[in-house]
Amino acid sequence: MLSQKRNCSAPTFFPYLSAVDLRGTRHLLTSQHSLPGIPVALKQSIDLRTSMDGKYKEIAEELFSRSLAESEMRSAPYEFPEDSPIEQLEEKRHRLERQISQDVKFEPDILLRAKQEFMKTDSATDLEYMKEQSQIPDLQEREPVPEREYQRVTISGEEKCGVPFTDLLDAAKCVVKALFIRQKYMGLSLQSFCRTTARYLQELSERPLDLDIYEEEIPETTVTANATVHPPVSETHPYENVDPTSMPPDMGYGCKMVDGVMHLYTTRNTMDKTTELDLPYPDLQEYIADMNVMMALIINGPVKSFCYRRLQYLSSKFQMHILLNEMKELAAQKKVPHRDFYNIRKVDTHIHASSCMNQKHLLRFIKRAMKKYPKEIVHVERGRGQTLMEVFESMHLTAFDLSVDTLDMHADRNTFHRFDKFNAKYNPIGESILREIFIKTDNYIEGKYFGHIIKEVMADLEESKYQNVELRLSIYGRSRNEWDKLARWAVKHQVYSDNVRWLVQVPRLFDVYHTKKQLCNFQEMLENIFMPLFEVTVDPSSHPELHLFLQHVVGFDSVDDESKPEQHIFNLDSPLPVNWTEEDNPPYSYYLYYMYANMTVLNHLRRLRGFHTFVLRPHCGEAGPIHHLVSGFMLTENISHGLLLRKAPVLQYLYYLAQVGIAMSPLSNNSLFLSYHRNPLPEYLSRGLMVSLSTDDPLQFHFTKAKRYWLGPNYIKEGQEGNDIRRTNVPDIRVAYRYETMCEELNLITQAIHTDELETIREEGSLCMGAVQAEK
Repeated sequence: MLSQKRNCSAPTFFPYLSAVDLRGTRHLLTSQHSLPGIPVALKQSIDLRTSMDGKYKEIAEELFSRSLAESEMRSAPYEFPEDSPIEQLEEKRHRLERQISQDVKFEPDILLRAKQEFMKTDSATDLEYMKEQSQIPDLQEREPVPEREYQRVTISGEEKCGVPFTDLLDAAKCVVKALFIRQKYMGLSLQSFCRTTARYLQELSERPLDLDIYEEEIPETTVTANATVHPPVSETHPYENVDPTSMPPDMGYGCKMVDGVMHLYTTRNTMDKTTELDLPYPDLQEYIADMNVMMALIINGPVKSFCYRRLQYLSSKFQMHILLNEMKELAAQKKVPHRDFYNIRKVDTHIHASSCMNQKHLLRFIKRAMKKYPKEIVHVERGRGQTLMEVFESMHLTAFDLSVDTLDMHADRNTFHRFDKFNAKYNPIGESILREIFIKTDNYIEGKYFGHIIKEVMADLEESKYQNVELRLSIYGRSRNEWDKLARWAVKHQVYSDNVRWLVQVPRLFDVYHTKKQLCNFQEMLENIFMPLFEVTVDPSSHPELHLFLQHVVGFDSVDDESKPEQHIFNLDSPLPVNWTEEDNPPYSYYLYYMYANMTVLNHLRRLRGFHTFVLRPHCGEAGPIHHLVSGFMLTENISHGLLLRKAPVLQYLYYLAQVGIAMSPLSNNSLFLSYHRNPLPEYLSRGLMVSLSTDDPLQFHFTKAKRYWLGPNYIKEGQEGNDIRRTNVPDIRVAYRYETMCEELNLITQAIHTDELETIREEGSLCMGAVQAEK
């Protein structure tokens, strides 16, 4: 499903050790206590402040309030117009500034020299030459690998970016500030950050960048460029050995949740500041401040105009690239034997386990179960057990009566903008009891039928060889034993395949559980979700099945209807999780922050133990307010959907520069929030965003070591150097184009800041010399 190769790596699955101080004060996410190699602080000589700095909080709160007041407009079917209103309103001012900027008599000498130094760079080659003149030490690492000849498109002349240099400088500072914010949170949580972007940010960072924190931990292997594309198959079933004595030893640590975030202690008897483990976690006050900065940036008029122009330029440049190089790319693909779209590795990164089968498959399975297990007790009603036959007899149905039409699980136009009706489509024949029997892991028969049908889907994937999926299973947070039940289901029914990994989705349904008196406060829900994970990491023998199951879980997802109105703004006045006892549901950003904070602490504990870490990959930007995408940009490695990026040019440009993965599902969106012909997937792809095509719900409409076999031993490298067309079927020309285009965009914004910094130093030097001469 991956349409093209990218530079950013996927989450690791392999253990690695790190020296962590076991005692001392807990480090907050500040410039003084950040992880090594995370460039939080900037050079003192680089000024990233803009005119918006004093108004960030007010603007953010105003924008939040506006989103609440106009909730009925959140899912309005409009898009960012071709002729931007911002562009129309400011075109006269830009034209006048460009005219003035070209007149030497009306422009200060310092600004003119800065512009001339910057604007004379006409291509990536010129920028590389400028770096060589400046004796940049990492030039050899940055220089693109020489590629076979293909037609490149470059822009020359002054003000080639389409805006005056002053606007470019202000926009560049805003964009760089946002990228540093994302880099900070990705590094803290041990999630991946685009290596290419990290290299460019290094030039603006005070401390040297430790690129190892963005590397995938890959054990030494003998994989070569000519190795088979199929990774070795597991000789033994991973769920066979459930013996607690064979598992890693107990570390003896204690776990306690404080203010919604899990804390670790060196002993279970005394859990206070003297025994607290020094594991990093994000500071709430700093997170709120960063979120306000991001909210202010995305509504800054000049920055909007700049990002919109750059996105339009990227689209046009790609169309020109296709026009000039399409035949060469096709010729390169045809030269590779036995490789096309159908027999390259594809990973469906967004698919829910409860709907991973198609309707016909589920129908056949139900009919087989009715014939094979008619007398099996599958449900208890009012203290009396019901057999499968009795359940269907109560509905006046037989196996002969069932069809795809009577199953009625296909999403139609009635589900458009009706998430409640969409969820109801999970019920076969409209009966929730059948959903519980056939597609639930926790029921009277311990998920037997669901396990069998998932294994049939796995068998189909293994037979196709080239298809892989990351199935989502649910943890609700209503009780502490949900994790054990889920792991017991997987181990008991041997639900495993080399072609499948798991993601755990957490529905945002606290208000429902609280109303039913199942939860007292939000912290209780967080404890139910994360406490078993910390316990099994500290002592695997305490939850042996869960320990085995987690070895194949890659991360967490947050799911629910994003279009539901949010009655609360997440700020420093928001109740802490232990005090959240309101009937209203916490806002999206509240859920995401506390999931991120606990996952961060858990990841550092798991790295200390040598276990693989997790990533956060929520549903984000499918509907609702734009600030969901702000939280996604700051805290998550990848997102699913991202439809609202089409209305937010600043965020879309940031998602491009940071290469944030977006798993898109046009067919699912067509039944819920956006008609198929208006889906922005083709537009995102042409601009170079990291998108993948996923199915979401076939019923209704990563693998680190294996990657070396799928993509080749050099897949981690940047640009075409990491591409092997024999395995990916992606031409080197396309990979080179994507890499060079992204480098040019990063050069554009970083070089503007460099130029301004140099001119500031020169100006200060001139003033100092003038003062010395005056004294003489």
